Amino acid sequence: MTSSLDQLKAAGTTVVCDSGDFATIGKYKPQDATTNPSLILAASKKPEYAKLIDEAVKYGKDHGKDLDQKIDATLDNLLVQFGSEILKIVPGKVSTEVDARFSFDKQGSVEKALHIIELYKDKGIDKSRVLIKLAATWEGIQAAHELQSKHGVNCNLTLMFSLVQAIAAAEAGAFLISPFVGRILDWYKANHKKEYSAEEDPGVKSVQQIFNYYKKFGYKTIVMGASFRSIGEVTELAGCDYLTIAPNLLEQLYNSQDKVPQKLKSEEAGSLDIEKKSYLDDESRFRFAFNEDTMAVHKLSEGISKFAADAITLKDILREKVEKA
Repeated sequence: MTSSLDQLKAAGTTVVCDSGDFATIGKYKPQDATTNPSLILAASKKPEYAKLIDEAVKYGKDHGKDLDQKIDATLDNLLVQFGSEILKIVPGKVSTEVDARFSFDKQGSVEKALHIIELYKDKGIDKSRVLIKLAATWEGIQAAHELQSKHGVNCNLTLMFSLVQAIAAAEAGAFLISPFVGRILDWYKANHKKEYSAEEDPGVKSVQQIFNYYKKFGYKTIVMGASFRSIGEVTELAGCDYLTIAPNLLEQLYNSQDKVPQKLKSEEAGSLDIEKKSYLDDESRFRFAFNEDTMAVHKLSEGISKFAADAITLKDILREKVEKA
């Protein structure tokens, strides 16, 4: 029998590993891999990654006029170190995240993104193998637009919780978006005090809505469902362009032989009655429409704060090492 993981791939979904722990990635043969500060923080605490941290600290000591700049340089280098190692395992791309503190700073995001691309270039890695992850704020979407159109840098717009964000991202020409399935479910469970089956899961429905909108209107931006809480959420999105899945869920799919029929089909979207909207060139329209989605507003804010907090924790670890080096 074919594993559920292989069936998912056969349904037309590109499987991506959502992990900074590259030692476990190769087993599942994903096309790409995604990382974020939280994943890198978790991986960095494992002894097998001490060598990468030491190399990043050595780099940081020689870059920057003061300690804060040296810490920033160390963190950027560490992210690229992890990404470079992951690219030795996956045949496709790795996503590397811009520091969450730039989530409301378009120019800062662009500059940090280009710096990350240069660091990869210094390691002999072409920009075509890197996706720059940006929070799907108004500023992040505008930064992605500039990076894609002016610099040919492919972007992954993350912390995606609404169709409003998704539409603006597609109009910006983003290479890929990451709608967060599980975090949407978390909010609905907490605020509506009920459980949801995989079929009625509001996170699943959000991705289905975005997928159908993109296919209906011919947008090329890849839809990559992310942040899964269960196998059911994953299999309900079989046929989605990409799904980025944590190792524990990949292991369950790898060991399962349950059937995984294709649920999302791009050819069926054309007949759907969907209204076309536009947000990229109208900030006030974007902000008002986004503000009307309470869940999305809460989860975007929370997500940015969580990534920023984990980045600070990681910087504190690196600060101690730089000071001792």
